[in-house]
Amino acid sequence: MTATFAFGFLVAAAILEAVYLFRRDGALDPVSPVFLSAALVLLAVEIARRSLAIRFFALTSLYESLLFLSWLLAALALAYRYQRRFSYFPKLGFGMSLLALAFLALASSPLAPKGVRPPVPALQSGWLVLHVSFAFVGESLFALSFAASVAYLFSRDGKRREELDRIAYTAVAAGYPIFTLGALIFGAVWAEQAWGSWWSWDPKETWAAVTWLVYTAYLHLRLVAKKGGKSVALLSVLGFALTLFTFFGVNFLLKGGLHSYK
Repeated sequence: MTATFAFGFLVAAAILEAVYLFRRDGALDPVSPVFLSAALVLLAVEIARRSLAIRFFALTSLYESLLFLSWLLAALALAYRYQRRFSYFPKLGFGMSLLALAFLALASSPLAPKGVRPPVPALQSGWLVLHVSFAFVGESLFALSFAASVAYLFSRDGKRREELDRIAYTAVAAGYPIFTLGALIFGAVWAEQAWGSWWSWDPKETWAAVTWLVYTAYLHLRLVAKKGGKSVALLSVLGFALTLFTFFGVNFLLKGGLHSYK
């Protein structure tokens, strides 16, 4: 029920943001941040409730992972609204709210069983919590880069494109080391403890590595080759598409790996 109310608040926030996109005066709606904050609180309560019920941090099922990702994306949407380092673009804020809503909608679907069950022994590790939480924080920043890159590709204003490009790059630069720690380093330590091997060429491991290589190429182009523009924006979009495939596609299309119980 708590997650349902959070979903309702996210819907209300997205609708308000969408309506204000059509205002000619460029005014920002004053209410959607309140709805985003309410959704954040309710999602945190739901995650805490499930954590207490299973006596472990609630990150070990698809449903719990989707709740956490939705919480992160809503938090980023709210943080972007009030930060002062970058220009605020209502379409980008709306995009982040929409992504948070989409992940929570998936959590509400039959694809994500909502039963509260203690994790299997292999998942009862602090390294798992570090692995998943850091990976998701990195992926949420990749989502911000994706939204900014899509806005960049559809914008025709030179100054706006420059600022959107800067937002996309900053998000990847911040998310890349966090994702590297979570998905690769902490994940390898946990895998060694749980399965006795640092690397098993499991489908999720492999696709996480492919995703990491794409974002490595993105940073190489930006920092070493000093390139920007459409090709780099498309690489950011590709990276997030691979992030989604690693999270969803591996679970539903490439079953049978060591991560299949997630």
